[in-house]
Amino acid sequence: MQLLHIDSAITGDQSVSRQLTASTVAAWVASHPGTQVQYLDLAKDAPSHLSAESLGFRTGQAAATEVERRENALSEALVSQFLAADVVVIGAPFYNFTIPTQLKAWIDRLAQVGRTFKYTEKGPVGLAGGKTVIVALSRGGVYSTSEGGRAMEHQESYLQTIFGFFGITDVRFVRAEGVGMGPDAKAKALATAESEIRVAANQPAVAQAA
Repeated sequence: MQLLHIDSAITGDQSVSRQLTASTVAAWVASHPGTQVQYLDLAKDAPSHLSAESLGFRTGQAAATEVERRENALSEALVSQFLAADVVVIGAPFYNFTIPTQLKAWIDRLAQVGRTFKYTEKGPVGLAGGKTVIVALSRGGVYSTSEGGRAMEHQESYLQTIFGFFGITDVRFVRAEGVGMGPDAKAKALATAESEIRVAANQPAVAQAA
């Protein structure tokens, strides 16, 4: 089994989401012996944001310049790595009501017609199903317990939508909310998240259950 571990927080050792992904991967490996782990730190090695030079994989046009060839090769490497994974563990901190730009840049490289989705006469169809995605969310405030909070967050809702668009039906979320609301609130949030990690990591992956 192949597991792809992704971090995107820019705060290094102070990051809650990095703490949660490390715990998630450790719990998964303990419950699923033989899992092979690849690691991608988007804060250190993020792809560039989409540009005219990196749109070749979407247009289907042959790369005309060295820059276009390099950007297309990067997009191919990232989507191939993602598609090869049975399980993907993603750390997604809450930045300005959404995900880090580094994580969005990675997702933009995955959104490739013919690789992760296709269009049909009945609408789009995801092509990346059959994998499990576990997302570790960290939030300074609490957004999941009220209608107003849920309307403000474009982190979990976006990730649920985009991975669903790719055809992934098994998306599990681990939340640490309120980590900026004082030491007691942070301790409670981390304890809740660790409990959710144990549940998420002890379930079989979609590929195993199929």
